[in-house]
Amino acid sequence: MRRIARQPLPSVTARALVKRQRDADDGRAAGTLDIKQTWKMARRSKPLKTVDATLRAMAGSRERCMYCCDSHGTDIEHFWPKANYPERLFQWSNLMLCCAECGRFKGNRFPLNNEMPALVDPTADDPWEFLDFDPTTGVVVARFDPTANAESPKGVETVRLLQLDRREALNDGYLKTWRRLVATVEAVLNQEQPDAKMLMRALVEADDHELLGWCLFGTGQRVAPFLNLHTQWPEVWAECVDALS
Repeated sequence: MRRIARQPLPSVTARALVKRQRDADDGRAAGTLDIKQTWKMARRSKPLKTVDATLRAMAGSRERCMYCCDSHGTDIEHFWPKANYPERLFQWSNLMLCCAECGRFKGNRFPLNNEMPALVDPTADDPWEFLDFDPTTGVVVARFDPTANAESPKGVETVRLLQLDRREALNDGYLKTWRRLVATVEAVLNQEQPDAKMLMRALVEADDHELLGWCLFGTGQRVAPFLNLHTQWPEVWAECVDALS
């Protein structure tokens, strides 16, 4: 999972979503709103096709699921489930790109903590503040918070709901990506003067599962060979961090 910058919608599309939400709110107040049918009809419209295209652009060239960053994103997903929160049915900030498997695991389940989402929203949160990665197994787990002396509650709920620690094919993919990133860094450690721009291009190309955020900003920066890169070549490290920021 990685932090995803939410792009603005074209003004005409944004206005269309506001109107559709207003109509849905009116239908809900009148007791006539059919959420499933309303969404089905909207998905065929030009504004929602623009929404879909914008989400895919946000997800990157591989158009991966915004939750697992492994499978191809297949459809628009509601972070706050539309069945339970129709008042967010057409809110742009609530729409994500999701794969079929993550969508099936999440469904209409949406744990709250003090009325706030207990799940990581990659378009609003830095996932690696709440999640961690085990480079020996390829498993994504909740990050341990030493201040609270406990695992991050939001990380725990995200891992549990999306079953990030129980999907063998997903974990295997993460592990393969980690090994590619390791090989890329190790190849430059003994160079006389590594080129930070070339290194970042190689790392981005190798990062098939969006692990660079963990390597440069999460606990991965304390794990070899990224720790070695930070120690031996602080200027190169700083350039890489700036490039990903």
